[in-house]
Amino acid sequence: MNLHKEAKLNHLSFPTTDVAETAAFFEKYLGCEVVAAGEHRLLKRNGFDIVLEHTTGEAPVWPNNFHFGLEVASLDDLHTLHDEFLQGGVQMETGVFNNTRGSRFFCRAPGGLLIEINTRADMQDDQWRKLF
Repeated sequence: MNLHKEAKLNHLSFPTTDVAETAAFFEKYLGCEVVAAGEHRLLKRNGFDIVLEHTTGEAPVWPNNFHFGLEVASLDDLHTLHDEFLQGGVQMETGVFNNTRGSRFFCRAPGGLLIEINTRADMQDDQWRKLF
């Protein structure tokens, strides 16, 4: 047994000054189940957890372009989410755009965490397909 290959990614942990607002965003827009854990929240989604850790003082400062990405199946799904985020007042960083790997957009969760939503359904360059 190779433990390095058997270990699975279990969770990500993000600090936030407003746990409730950030958890509500992930629940409403990204389909996470929210579980309270003291001052923190566990966001459960598809066997993967995101831990929102309550922090006091200044909001976290994220490194330039630090983000995580979620993929949807189609360009229609991507546009639907983009429109839903816009209508909900989510802080949008870009509109929907295409590069050779497919279409995507970027937005920010409460607290400033950058999120990429993408689809590979309209990937233009076959060289990328072998990577995904």
